[in-house]
Amino acid sequence: MTISLADPLSLPCGATLPNRIAKAAMTEGMATPDGVPTEELDRLYGLWSDGGAGMLLSGNIQIDRDHLERPGNVVIDREPDEAMMAALTRLAQAATRNGNHFWAQISHGGRQTQSNVNKHPKAPSAVKLGLPGGQFGEPVALTVEEIEELVDRFALAAKTCQDAGFTGAQIHAAHGYLLSSFLSPRSNLRTDKYGGSLENRARFLLSVIAKTRAAVGPDFPISVKLNSADFQKGGFNFEDSLQVVQWLETASVDLVEISGGTYEQPALMGADGMEEKEEQNVAPSTKAREAYFVDFAKAMQDAVKVPLMVTGGFRTRAAMEAALASGSADLIGLGRPMCVMTDAPKQLLEGLDNLPRYEDKLSLLPGWLDFLMRFQMVKAVASFAVIYWFYEQLENLGQSGMTDPNLGVFTAFRAVEARNKRILAARSPR
Repeated sequence: MTISLADPLSLPCGATLPNRIAKAAMTEGMATPDGVPTEELDRLYGLWSDGGAGMLLSGNIQIDRDHLERPGNVVIDREPDEAMMAALTRLAQAATRNGNHFWAQISHGGRQTQSNVNKHPKAPSAVKLGLPGGQFGEPVALTVEEIEELVDRFALAAKTCQDAGFTGAQIHAAHGYLLSSFLSPRSNLRTDKYGGSLENRARFLLSVIAKTRAAVGPDFPISVKLNSADFQKGGFNFEDSLQVVQWLETASVDLVEISGGTYEQPALMGADGMEEKEEQNVAPSTKAREAYFVDFAKAMQDAVKVPLMVTGGFRTRAAMEAALASGSADLIGLGRPMCVMTDAPKQLLEGLDNLPRYEDKLSLLPGWLDFLMRFQMVKAVASFAVIYWFYEQLENLGQSGMTDPNLGVFTAFRAVEARNKRILAARSPR
């Protein structure tokens, strides 16, 4: 049976997405210093709702204000007061105004929390991030009691979003954040029931799913974002990931988004890290794929029935339709293109063949300094700097509804850094 981008997707819980295109989760950094959604965030998600995607995923909604992915994250780490509930409700109304789904991506920064937010972030073990520059602090191992409290917080955040009008929740267990770091034997050195075997390392995640399902009921979509692999030597590998997906399917998860990498090995951005990438035992396609994780999803589809979403690299309608037709994906996630072309899904559904690859024309360094890109550290920093260009486009959309395709990478970098400092300076004391 031929599946098109316009076809609906029925989920195990009974919910139906109106088409096969999702706006992937992208960090916005547009909440107040205390983590409350703003009018700018409403404007941004209203534009995306108008853009034709069947489902929008929010950026990181954090369950601990001391463990942000970046300043300006939305934070739900306690029972919401009236103002917070009103702000979340306004956001959900804007983000669903065209009948699409809007899911909350719920997360905890873990050891990837920057030191300007927390010099001693909580983690599975006291294993510091292997990146130079002092941007990340010395982590402290969580106690069992603290883990159990965080399980409750994930469920509270999901229930709060459900009550505000969000139509689903995604638990973020990828990219090296807290739940992801528990899954990795490289960052999880625990010897209690949350460490050692894969079953123990997955216990935190599976406890979160069980508690969240109990809080939101059987009809509310629960998704998980999971690494296909960390792509690091001694890390979470594809065989581990496949087993975890099978457990998630049994645990009533409705959709698994397949991604990969960590801050140390940023495969999620198609970028190089500080160390050599650890290849995985997954057969490559017979022809080159433009999407980063399609082959991993295809290998998983042979073993599980839970719907899979694939994000990262898709730019042509032909590749998206091929992924759907081959069973490599049930849902296509779009990220960077929607930072500038907010109606990319609508245009694809109307027949557009290609989305722009803005990143191909972006560079932190002028051409005459390209020789510095041979150095791994410079290459890694330059890759991250390009991301700031996309951050600034989202800021522009939130402020005015307009983007600036001619914006320079260095200018965007300075603007984002200055805004981060202002947000951190204005945070309320604990």
